[in-house]
Amino acid sequence: MSDDNMSLDNYHQAPIIGYHRAPLSQKFGAPRQPNLVALNSAIEMLAPYDTPAAFEGLEAFSHIWISWQFHHNYRHKDNNQANSNFRAQVRPPRLGGNQKIGVFASRSMYRPSALGLSVVKLESIEVVEGGVLLIISGADMIDGTPIIDIKPYVAYSDVLSNAKSGFAPTAPDLLEVIITESAYEQFMTLVDAGRCDKNDNKIENKNNKKAIRAKNYSVATLVQQMQEQLLIFDIETIKALIAQDPRPAYRRAEINTPFVMRYKSVDVSFQLIDSGQLQITAIVKVSL
Repeated sequence: MSDDNMSLDNYHQAPIIGYHRAPLSQKFGAPRQPNLVALNSAIEMLAPYDTPAAFEGLEAFSHIWISWQFHHNYRHKDNNQANSNFRAQVRPPRLGGNQKIGVFASRSMYRPSALGLSVVKLESIEVVEGGVLLIISGADMIDGTPIIDIKPYVAYSDVLSNAKSGFAPTAPDLLEVIITESAYEQFMTLVDAGRCDKNDNKIENKNNKKAIRAKNYSVATLVQQMQEQLLIFDIETIKALIAQDPRPAYRRAEINTPFVMRYKSVDVSFQLIDSGQLQITAIVKVSL
């Protein structure tokens, strides 16, 4: 067997079946694990995997497993270089960003396969323009993430009450987030400017029975809402994301140092203040 054939035998190719559509377009600010923030987003399925028949029965499940690709991981933009870029050890933020552990003892993005795995809540299954959109919440993926596979979460086998979680036995502590009066005024001005009677297209999760339902609006309209339209409840989501403290571990002692998180169509500036709180100081619209 030639070296080329041996090399090919060591790789597995999988189709991209859809893309994640979400308010977060950058890695900074994205939850480091699923279900830490009830962030609403969607999975836009691609043909031929978007046929409603492929999702019959999924509405009976409350949560789903998603296999996905770390597409912003620069080490895997060229899959042919995966072996040469292999990192045996990483520095998890949970350990302060200084202590090294084995990559297979972590959930680091710098993995040989560049694949992620998440459990998320399935809010609804929508049929839009003949194709399927999955409305989900709690994802730790950013906008544009390629989706590799979807499976139902089955509690009797997937919940292990006696499991040990190594260096991460509990969820990380949250920081209190406050917002200046001027930043809140900026937020409300942007919400009011974007309303324009778009409520007819708003995704509602209230009394949602997760049925496979047909919608009369376009995929583009729904995706635009996910990615750009600022809504009144977004301020609580923004606070929840910042409460996770997305700053690099080695910079968490810095006082009054501004950091910027991109959320939908705005840049959110925040900083740590003397009281130990994270303070939102500005919310400014950006050109997308």
